[in-house]
Amino acid sequence: MRYTQPGKPMQNGFIARFNRFYREDVLDAYWFNDLHQLTILSNQWKEDYNNNYPHQSLGNKTPREYKSRFGEEFFPKSQDMNKNLSNLVMSEIG
Repeated sequence: MRYTQPGKPMQNGFIARFNRFYREDVLDAYWFNDLHQLTILSNQWKEDYNNNYPHQSLGNKTPREYKSRFGEEFFPKSQDMNKNLSNLVMSEIG
């Protein structure tokens, strides 16, 4: 495993950018009284970032908008893993 060298955050720019967004949007924006508050705000921010925030890597679309480009085989609505896997296998064969 190779780690980022000290003082060289751009060796992993994706993580550096994510950390900057998290720090600016959550850690610098609020004063926390306890870890429970931090956990709640972090979970809300994570949900928003992963579903509603436009990402440059997705063509400035939100993950929800980008996800709609793909069919049921990539993002199944059913939680039955055996059914989902059989649908994927059938789509590869057909």
